[in-house]
Amino acid sequence: MGFRLLFFFSILLFVELYAYQAIKTLIRGKWWLIGYAVSSLVLFGYIVYSFLSFDRSVGQTKQTLLTMGLMLLVYIPKIVLALVLMGEDLYRLISGLFRAAVGDSSDGFLAARRTFVSQISLGLASIPFLSLIYGMTIGKYNYKVIKQRIYYPDLPDAFDGFRITQISDVHSGSFDDPDKINYAIDLINEQNSDMILFTGDIVNTHATEMHPWIETFKRIHKPAFGKYSVLGNHDYGEYIDWKTQEEKDDNFEGIKKLYGDIDFELLLNEHRYIEKDNQKIALIGVENWGRSFKRAGDINKASSGVNQEDFKVVMTHDPSHWDSELKQHAKNFQLTLSGHTHGMQFGIEIPGVFKWSLAQYMYPQWAGLYETLGRYIYVNRGFGFHAYPGRVGIMPEITVIELKKGEKLA
Repeated sequence: MGFRLLFFFSILLFVELYAYQAIKTLIRGKWWLIGYAVSSLVLFGYIVYSFLSFDRSVGQTKQTLLTMGLMLLVYIPKIVLALVLMGEDLYRLISGLFRAAVGDSSDGFLAARRTFVSQISLGLASIPFLSLIYGMTIGKYNYKVIKQRIYYPDLPDAFDGFRITQISDVHSGSFDDPDKINYAIDLINEQNSDMILFTGDIVNTHATEMHPWIETFKRIHKPAFGKYSVLGNHDYGEYIDWKTQEEKDDNFEGIKKLYGDIDFELLLNEHRYIEKDNQKIALIGVENWGRSFKRAGDINKASSGVNQEDFKVVMTHDPSHWDSELKQHAKNFQLTLSGHTHGMQFGIEIPGVFKWSLAQYMYPQWAGLYETLGRYIYVNRGFGFHAYPGRVGIMPEITVIELKKGEKLA
């Protein structure tokens, strides 16, 4: 067992001990306490076993999704319990030191735990517990259509009102409800956009994950100006140990073929001109570019032959690419579409008022629309889910972007 795993499991045990203190304060029945302790140990053992038996040659499976969901469901509430009780223990310690300093030993050095503090901690812990249950049962398929209008003074007149539907991060290997996926495909078709763009991650790892869903995704209507896609970091098969390089290469070719199987044209560091009424915009598709992930994207190759004055839409899976290369590029990439972050599948959003997720501490652009000097990036929150089998606060997204000619009104 590696040191990191040992440290991680030690933290979980520490949390278990603190959570037990809260339960013991509230539950007096001996057999109830024994039942709680035994069930907690069984769950802890299952989680430890699942982590230790993870097969790097297989990658994420339904079992690993279940394990991750179960671990978060059990331990995030217990972490809340532990933090509250640690705060109480700090208070008890300071009070004990003060009493010792003044010679008061009537209550002993440490006062007894207070029942109401344990009750408060359990109440607070119920919030993430119920939220995680919601995320695993309803939230992961609670699709939202988010519409965004963006104004550009240099947009060709013929494209004023041009509508783009964007999806991203399908992660088909995680799906378990055909009816919900069909409902989402219907939502995509209902938008009646001029073009549909898919910004990568069709699978978790293996091309075969998408095979049961090909006919479902082929139902996405092909609009007048086409369906285009790029690759995401998971599409390269980098996250498992392959038996041979040939097996990995075959899987990669199979994944690229999947995009064609669902009638999307895959752009691999290349571009297409989209023409309407004798005017055009450039659609540029970049392979994955990431700071910590597969870096195959080449914006200069993809935009070779595209003029600085052309209006350009760039598809690049990882939004860190925009921050690093695109937003200040000499060719003036007016609009970039990305995904990748999923908004961490966990956060708080009040549209137009407040937005928070742990994702923002890793990605400056993590969900929604961002602008620098008239250049925009839109980061899609993702269609599917990965690792944690749910979504809390950050819902799966179908984006509809309308391009408008002119300046945005104040």
